[in-house]
Amino acid sequence: MRIRRWSVAALAASLALLPATAHADDGIRAQQWALDAMHTGQAWQTTKGKGITVAVLDTGIDRDHPDLTGSVLEGKDMVGFGAKKGDRPWARHGTAMAGIIAGHGHGAGNGDGVIGIAPEAKILPIRVILEDGDPDRSKARNTRGNALADGIRWATDHGADVINLSLGDDSKSAHPEPAEDAAVQYALKKGAVVVASAGNGGERGDHISYPAAYPGVIAATAVDRNGDRASFSTRRWYATVSAPGKKIVIADPDREYYEGWGTSAASAFVSGAVALIRAAHPGLTPAQIKQLLEDTARDVPSGGRDDSHGFGFIDPAAAIAEGGKKKPQELSSAAYGKKYFGLGPDEDAGDGGPAGWVGPVAGGIGVALLAAAVYLWRGRRGARPGTARQVPDQSR
Repeated sequence: MRIRRWSVAALAASLALLPATAHADDGIRAQQWALDAMHTGQAWQTTKGKGITVAVLDTGIDRDHPDLTGSVLEGKDMVGFGAKKGDRPWARHGTAMAGIIAGHGHGAGNGDGVIGIAPEAKILPIRVILEDGDPDRSKARNTRGNALADGIRWATDHGADVINLSLGDDSKSAHPEPAEDAAVQYALKKGAVVVASAGNGGERGDHISYPAAYPGVIAATAVDRNGDRASFSTRRWYATVSAPGKKIVIADPDREYYEGWGTSAASAFVSGAVALIRAAHPGLTPAQIKQLLEDTARDVPSGGRDDSHGFGFIDPAAAIAEGGKKKPQELSSAAYGKKYFGLGPDEDAGDGGPAGWVGPVAGGIGVALLAAAVYLWRGRRGARPGTARQVPDQSR
């Protein structure tokens, strides 16, 4: 197998591809720096997510990928048309996110390939968007505007403990959609934790992104392996915690591996962490889990939180330990804050820069996916082993 550099940014599926770097399968695990950064080994002493179902609302998932076999449940296609299995523009972004959450590797002792944060969790695939490059993307955008809201409700009614939304609309025209907001509140009141990417607009005006900004959602921002904010990661009041989002190893339906970036990946890591917490403490409500993540985060910003990192870097092991002290509460939907809902605390920087391209490219839902979640460009072959050449962003 070879690892190629992908760009998992977040256009509701816009993983931009970076150039090829050849590596053996056994080198892939060593490059999953996020596993150590999130103290995964410590958390796994308690649980690996067994018994938990994570719904991945995305572009579809390759259930036959060797890193995911046996872990993907029967799901739902809310779009109903577009690329099919075997077509190149099919299930790339969704498969990548599923691998981050619940990949179990393959080969002898499952020592090869990608392993997720919650490798014993199950994935519930719900297709709500189409990949960039799918000829039916425009049709989906115009006819499947309620796919996200419908998908959230379907996931809730079909056993999802966690709902991962590695997508969003952070265009200048982004605004709350009543149907989506109601669906999120429905999920929370039924006990499903909702996680979303904060947005990839950090270099494009930091526009608000939905569904990340809906009340009760755990919004994930992205950092690099040093814990520094990724420059593309949106800074807004709704940021809950930060998680790995740069140089992330990603599984693909083509059976190769890529290196990607984006708050899409950060959201998937947080969803996997929540799966571990839910497995250890199944009685805790979504609101309690959100509070746990905030209270146990490490690398806390000065002042307790900021719009770049939220309350700090997610620490599932610490949250599991602290969760044992909590008594379950009653389920409820989330309330809108009086101060920071709507336009948020910062003045909108406008759309004079490159941010303007994000909104119009939304896939099967009416939302624009975040800046690097599924758009791919093909990496050049022939790079020397152990090296990786940067290429210009071809997604605009």
